[in-house]
Amino acid sequence: MRKTVAIVGRPNVGKSALFNRLAGMNISIVHDLAGVTRDRITAECRRGPQVFNIMDTGGIGANTEDVLTEQVQVEAAIALDVADLLLFVVDVTAGITTIDQSLAQMLRRTNKPVILVANKSDSEKRRLGSGEFAKIGFGDAAEVSAVHGYGIDDLVDSIVEKLELTEEETEEAREERLSARPLKLAIVGRPNAGKSSLVNAIMGQERAIVSDLPGTTRDSLDVHCTYNGKHYQLIDTAGIRKQAKVEDAVEIFSIQRSYAAIKRADLCLLVIDCAEGAKMQDRKIAQLIVEERKPCILVMNKFDLFHPHAQQKDRLEELAETMRREFFFLSYAPLVATSAKNNDNVGKLFVQIERVRKGAQGRIGTGVLNRLMHETIENTPGPLGRSPQTFKLLYVTQVNETEDVSIPVPHFVMFANRAAKMTDGYLRFLESVIRKEWPAPGVPFRMSVRGKQPKEKKR
Repeated sequence: MRKTVAIVGRPNVGKSALFNRLAGMNISIVHDLAGVTRDRITAECRRGPQVFNIMDTGGIGANTEDVLTEQVQVEAAIALDVADLLLFVVDVTAGITTIDQSLAQMLRRTNKPVILVANKSDSEKRRLGSGEFAKIGFGDAAEVSAVHGYGIDDLVDSIVEKLELTEEETEEAREERLSARPLKLAIVGRPNAGKSSLVNAIMGQERAIVSDLPGTTRDSLDVHCTYNGKHYQLIDTAGIRKQAKVEDAVEIFSIQRSYAAIKRADLCLLVIDCAEGAKMQDRKIAQLIVEERKPCILVMNKFDLFHPHAQQKDRLEELAETMRREFFFLSYAPLVATSAKNNDNVGKLFVQIERVRKGAQGRIGTGVLNRLMHETIENTPGPLGRSPQTFKLLYVTQVNETEDVSIPVPHFVMFANRAAKMTDGYLRFLESVIRKEWPAPGVPFRMSVRGKQPKEKKR
């Protein structure tokens, strides 16, 4: 979960030089719109004990000497939502300008930690001028010369201290730690779909009570198991019935515990009696999983009773077609046909579980993501149209998870003008485009659009 450091400041203070110095290479920054950085604006900085991302936000206030322009709002929105730390770069040779003062006020409103960087401090005389910037209100400035490399090590030390970075965990160590942590699997569905039978099939023993009577399981049953050397925590839940059919307080409590199991799970296994076919209640439970943004696998149980006399290939094709139609809003969820009673395809279920876990660990590159979204919107504008008064994408990023979770759910944040013009349907279309590049099976995507802040009225 890498931290991101955004470099902000007015034009010609040396932000790009500082960006390249921290990145350890010369990276061309592309500005397709004045004041807005689009492609390749992020890079890795490996100078500290832990790798962190750096982002060049482009020049702020390029068209005026007195007030902040519209582009400031774009840059502020990006920094506010993406950055963990802001490097506020000023030019010691120019002194404090009105744009520096206005930008300082804006950065204070973000409530983000700020390091003031006095660039071009390449002589003793110039370094004396850095004291003037203390009146901006961010403490003593870090004196650097990005071009000559002066003060960069001290600046990195300050960044490390502000972000509380420690020695970075290796990818192998992280994978080992996460695999040692039991993956919590909530087994949910309506009554008598075969949830407890599935638990018993996985365990190879009668750990859960199985009965033909619906409602046998009253409470969520947590069972720890190991399968193919990996640790899991199975959460067998009570069947979730229609509200009108809930008869007593005990059953109400059982259903509440089932809801809680969905919330605390890493991955939900929605068990459906495919012999009976998908019911309205199955779709309602699926909708609960979607609302909680939980990764999901659709387990088509009792497959041995689904057109048993037909060819297996035809049975699988018909089942997949039917379930994709019934659960169109879970199109990203893998399908597994099982017979828990006969212990059929339990191994295939765990293959899919690990496929979901592994697929969620990576992330799509920021440059790739921005090129993909800009090309898609340009080539397929859809209901947005092509007039200058319609939606215009400025920047898109994948936000890191705040928690170190086993199956992280990616959040794609788009920064745009006229964000209100983006429809839910078009967002789903953009999600499908991302999935072609990065499938992440079983994992829901969170898509959101942020618009520029409205201009402040002059007094």
